[in-house]
Amino acid sequence: MARFLTLIYFVLTPICVSAIEVTGLMSFEERYFYQNPTFPEQPSHQPSIVLEPEFYFSWQDETHSLTFKPFYRLDFQDDNRSHGDIRELMWLNVQGDLEWRVGISKVFWGTTESQHLVDVINQTDIVEGIDGEDKLGQPMLHTTYTSDHGMFEMYLMPYFRKRTFVGREGRLRFPILIDEQLTKYESAAEQHHLDFAFRWSHSIEDWEVGISFFDGTQREPFFMPAGTPTAPKLRPFYPQMRQYGLELQYIYEAWLWKLEGIHRRNLRETFTATTIGFEYTHIGIMDSIYDLGWIAEHQWDERGKSASSVGQNDLFLGLRLSLNDADSSEVLFGMSQDLNFSDSRSAKLEATTRLTEHMKLEIEAWIFQAKTQDDLLYFARNDDFLQLNLHYYF
Repeated sequence: MARFLTLIYFVLTPICVSAIEVTGLMSFEERYFYQNPTFPEQPSHQPSIVLEPEFYFSWQDETHSLTFKPFYRLDFQDDNRSHGDIRELMWLNVQGDLEWRVGISKVFWGTTESQHLVDVINQTDIVEGIDGEDKLGQPMLHTTYTSDHGMFEMYLMPYFRKRTFVGREGRLRFPILIDEQLTKYESAAEQHHLDFAFRWSHSIEDWEVGISFFDGTQREPFFMPAGTPTAPKLRPFYPQMRQYGLELQYIYEAWLWKLEGIHRRNLRETFTATTIGFEYTHIGIMDSIYDLGWIAEHQWDERGKSASSVGQNDLFLGLRLSLNDADSSEVLFGMSQDLNFSDSRSAKLEATTRLTEHMKLEIEAWIFQAKTQDDLLYFARNDDFLQLNLHYYF
């Protein structure tokens, strides 16, 4: 009887909501690639549409809430980029210093600008963007305890999300196509392996500190040859991994010093990687209302040229211009130079501004240069592009 009454309670309680909010956005995107493609089936224009509503419900004086955030992109060129996802479907219960989250959610760890080494909870949604900022929703139980000694977080993740990959007719794809149907796992439980993570974070005067631990399925796959000699394919293989992470951030006047570091072990390798740098903000350049930020970061990976990431020994330099106007206009320019491959570099430009109360324009451009086939950036050598996004918020 007690279990039955508990079930009735959790079924009926959400019906008596005290607040309902419906927001979201619709985006129209156009990508233009102004170089001849590597493969004849690849387009020069790649238009798409995104719909991402958000529903929020709360009850019992907002000690309980439910957030639902579905996502869908319709791409008119790449079938693999046309995809849907539940970015968030999360129940939150607040009990003083203790918070419980159950469902699907997105969690961000990290401090640096050029890459986020420690950010391992959510799977990267590669078809959305090459910078790895977009993530798939992750099923989880997330518990947070806040005290004078910092924030303690625990994660249990019962289901693994496979990484998305660009299709045959898409740009920014590998020379050999990746077949997700051939995916293999080290764990016999495959996608149902129970992953575990823990993070402690704290603010100590001018310092922000984060220490994390992850044990479970590695979000970044290895690739194994498959298919036939005339029709080669790549098979994604997801090993188990154990990762220790460190985040440090120090604020001194207009300086912001940052560090991310990881030590990871899987069945193939054990390595350490770091990203360290600073951002200096010049307030009111030339006696104006504009702020200019200078960014410099060094990416290092112990594996060197055999690393599975681009940032194995790279220098990132960037500028961030904030106009401090009513439209929140901002421009970010950054360039990464590979210190192992002198002819390998990439540059990006991001600019945003509000057009109206409900509309925002976003411009993004990427340039890639790589002449050595051993360079991981070589696959994108012909894929420089300009991207325009018109967002409508409701």
